[in-house]
Amino acid sequence: MGLPWVRLDTSMPDNPKILGLLTDKDGHRAAFVLVCAFAYSGKHGTAGFIAREAVPRINGRNSDMARLVTHGFLTECAGGWDINGWAEFQLSDEEMEKRREKGRQMAAARWSKTKAKETA
Repeated sequence: MGLPWVRLDTSMPDNPKILGLLTDKDGHRAAFVLVCAFAYSGKHGTAGFIAREAVPRINGRNSDMARLVTHGFLTECAGGWDINGWAEFQLSDEEMEKRREKGRQMAAARWSKTKAKETA
């Protein structure tokens, strides 16, 4: 199951790797492709893997992907690319499901207290 959101560090825009990327021709484009890759992977639960076939879906070109590899954001692998550090910063599907379940339990507890007050 995919994630409804992904984590982006608020210091991402001034990260030295991003700043280096932005000095390249089309670096701004590649930076946007990186953000789209995060969203795609989160939505589809790919754990940071971007298949070659998905590149157009993330508004990318092969040259963007190569640029992201050069700057250390992606690692090329069989069938596509892995987002470096994905597991370090993003929740796994299992962690996300645990959070959802905890939220459901807390909501159920709140509802049962509200109903108890209404019937008293």
